[in-house]
Amino acid sequence: MPLPLSRRQFSYSLAAGLGASFLATGRRGLAQASLPSDVPTDAIQLNSNENPLGPSTRALAAAREAQDAFSRYPDATERRLVDALAALHRVAPGQILLGCGSGEVLRVAANAFLEPGRRLIACEPTYEAVLNYARVTQAEAVRVPQTADFRHDLPPMLKACDATTGLVYVCNPNNPTGTLLRGDELAAFLERVPKTARVLVDEAYHHFVVDPGHVSASEWLARFPNLVVSRTFSKIYGMAGLRLGYAVGSEENVASMRGRATRFNANAAALAAAAASLEDADHVARHSMLNRDTREWVRLELEEHGRRVTSSHANFFMVEIGADVQPVIDAFRKRNILVGRRFAAMPDWLRVSVGTRKEMEAFLSAFREIVPVRRAG
Repeated sequence: MPLPLSRRQFSYSLAAGLGASFLATGRRGLAQASLPSDVPTDAIQLNSNENPLGPSTRALAAAREAQDAFSRYPDATERRLVDALAALHRVAPGQILLGCGSGEVLRVAANAFLEPGRRLIACEPTYEAVLNYARVTQAEAVRVPQTADFRHDLPPMLKACDATTGLVYVCNPNNPTGTLLRGDELAAFLERVPKTARVLVDEAYHHFVVDPGHVSASEWLARFPNLVVSRTFSKIYGMAGLRLGYAVGSEENVASMRGRATRFNANAAALAAAAASLEDADHVARHSMLNRDTREWVRLELEEHGRRVTSSHANFFMVEIGADVQPVIDAFRKRNILVGRRFAAMPDWLRVSVGTRKEMEAFLSAFREIVPVRRAG
């Protein structure tokens, strides 16, 4: 009898061999198939910052059409996507590196720019993947606590940089807080980081931001040769199960990373769906608006309940519980609602992904049962 796959194992097996029969099941089949075996298939998933609305119809159609070439390596499709991404960022194709999700991009960046005796600088808390990869390289990971308003504290991060710094990691908007560095703040920071250190700006949630002060770091690639930007198709594009991300940077930095990447790390369905997604600007605008409207409605409801909520610019937020969040996470799970994990740096704050309106109504109903209302004064 075959062993049951974990969620991550399922995602990788899907990326390696997505067949026509699976594509025919549609989004509902994908959501059910990706659940751990001990969670009911009707569970509401608010734990991994996915897009519950799924890919665009154009992306789904492109993935289905790609099945005609599943028996062949998708070299030509990969070249077309790389060319499209290069055109999007106004760079040469050699400045683009694809990855099996942005997770692989972060791994190869750590492998390329860190080693024993080198230093990684990161905010605390932030997305932990790079910190975990740094540990594998035996580099020193320096975690700089966030500001009182849950943002990257840039002056101490700069102070932590020295001649041994190999990589500076900036997640913008930051996961798990959802907070944002404005363009002027980030540019001033990049000006002062030692040129011998690479700066990796993780823009997984870039497309959800509507703040006029936001600027993608990819606009400054020519200005800062030590800059690398990562993006993913997992979030706004709704392709988390297809596993595709990419990096854009100087040809030198991308070449260093390419030497550590897995060969043939993208499949035909993912490549075709990604190319179609780039051409569907309405999908990005529509899903960003729906996410923002739902997130802000939930924020107001939680504040009415007497709870603080982080100022999020992404498809998730954090809400203050006032006590350790693990019992609350467990209580939600008993109600078939999955919420974010416990973050050691913010143990009394709960991360919640933004779901559909119906899903968030269920979340709010459960929250009111689990977490007592906090009265003013």
